[in-house]
Amino acid sequence: MSEPRNLRREHKVVSQEEWTEARKGLLSKEKELTRLRDRLAVERRALPWMKIAKDYFFDTPKGKVTLADLFAGRSQLVIYHFMFGPDWNEGCPSCSFMSDHIDGALAHLAARDVAMVMVSRAPLAKIEAFKKRMGWRFVWVSSYDSNFNPDFHVSFTKDEMAQGKVNYNYTMQQFPSEEAPGISVFYRNAVGDVFHTYSAYGRGVEQLVGTYMILDMVPTGRDEDHLGFTMEWVRHHDRYGTNEFADSTKPYWPVTASPSSTTCSCGSAEAHS
Repeated sequence: MSEPRNLRREHKVVSQEEWTEARKGLLSKEKELTRLRDRLAVERRALPWMKIAKDYFFDTPKGKVTLADLFAGRSQLVIYHFMFGPDWNEGCPSCSFMSDHIDGALAHLAARDVAMVMVSRAPLAKIEAFKKRMGWRFVWVSSYDSNFNPDFHVSFTKDEMAQGKVNYNYTMQQFPSEEAPGISVFYRNAVGDVFHTYSAYGRGVEQLVGTYMILDMVPTGRDEDHLGFTMEWVRHHDRYGTNEFADSTKPYWPVTASPSSTTCSCGSAEAHS
């Protein structure tokens, strides 16, 4: 097995005392980051809310439901905008990578009065088939006949794409796909009013990916600097070691990818800006 390219240099080796001193120096920075993250979380929760005035409907195995129905009796709802276009045959590989981290968290979220749901524009039949293939249990609904995705800036029309830039991550920028990833959070009060409290896009989605947190601790890290774009290495969890994809055009990957690349726009430079 070849050595990872970001380790192809002599690494400093020291005594236990020197190692402990260096580790303690980094620990102070880690604690500073933790405190900063806590302060940011407070500011995030203090953001003003926006009341949802439009009626949104979604297709589910039990029929049409509203945005309020997705709360499933809870007061807080997290929606992951999963890249899966109406004409695609399978979901985005990087969104799938993120989604592999969700099922185990659902019971814990429910204990804190939070529901989590995936939303995509793909027809429900395609979503159900792909969900079964991936072995996921979370709720995943279709916004196919809804303006939900465009209103939350995670789906773009062909006319918008033709203009060269789309409204994504709170700025006009180039984006390589008609579908984009994101997280949106909502609150429902006692009388049934629903409010939009927060959304994150691009690398804001990364906070859901525990695998990245683990990779950040190992010597090789994410080892993505030499790739055409970050997440170029990601595959559906049943496709590692293969180049098998159901969509020959790979609508989820940017033009910066290498010819053999088989991954998605979630990791493009534009998405991360």
